[in-house]
Amino acid sequence: MTQILSSGYGDTLVPLALLALWPIVLVTVIATMRVMMVAKGEADPTQFKSGVEHGPGRYWRLNRAHLNTQENLGIFAIVFFGAILAGYDAGSLSTLAWTVFGARIVQSVAQIASGEGMLVNVRFAAYLVQLVCALIVLFGILTG
Repeated sequence: MTQILSSGYGDTLVPLALLALWPIVLVTVIATMRVMMVAKGEADPTQFKSGVEHGPGRYWRLNRAHLNTQENLGIFAIVFFGAILAGYDAGSLSTLAWTVFGARIVQSVAQIASGEGMLVNVRFAAYLVQLVCALIVLFGILTG
């Protein structure tokens, strides 16, 4: 770990750690909402079936945002940690990691806010930014 930090990758690890923390934040909000729905008598504890739409629209979109974040986390972790191991330029990698993290937040917020209209385009654009960043890093690793 000391070698990674002394090689200048410390600035890259912060957005990657935040990217890993984001699904934890989302699932904590989901759990809180579930407890509140059950406590208010609005839902039965057995009502929350995996993969089956349940609860209010925003709650369900939060579920989907959480799952989407988890589905992509492993891919980005492998790409960025692979880049660190390959000796990818630390400054560029940090910028790309922060860009991915920011775009992930935008994507999640757009998904939670609405499943219609312009926010669908915002969500797609934010995901596209993440993909482009990952492809830039992968290209750098492969041609490095």
